[in-house]
Amino acid sequence: MAIDRNTPILIVDDYKTMLRIIRNLLRQLDFSNVEEATDGAEALTKLRGGGFGLVISDWNMQPMTGLQLLLEVRADGRLKHLPFIMVTAESKTENVVAAKQAGVSNYIVKPFNAETLRDKIEKVLGHA
Repeated sequence: MAIDRNTPILIVDDYKTMLRIIRNLLRQLDFSNVEEATDGAEALTKLRGGGFGLVISDWNMQPMTGLQLLLEVRADGRLKHLPFIMVTAESKTENVVAAKQAGVSNYIVKPFNAETLRDKIEKVLGHA
């Protein structure tokens, strides 16, 4: 199934450089409808405003972690079906398990490239 390259994507990371890297990778993959949030609270506000088709969020953020953001998204009736990709520097099994239990759609371990990102996006959006 073809992926809609105009799908609005929200990328969430408290590290500006990482936001820029992910945005550039998305641009390489022809996704240009990208918004940014620098923490979970800002992300929730934007998500509750509606219109997004995918969230790509870092795990390690303050004051709200990516996992807490995911739990909030899954607990919100209007957002609970939103595809959510978690990005983390740690591949610890307990993190993967916690994210899966929280309802993450997919998981990316840093560092990653455009090909990895494309594969993960196609997995979560391709079955929609």
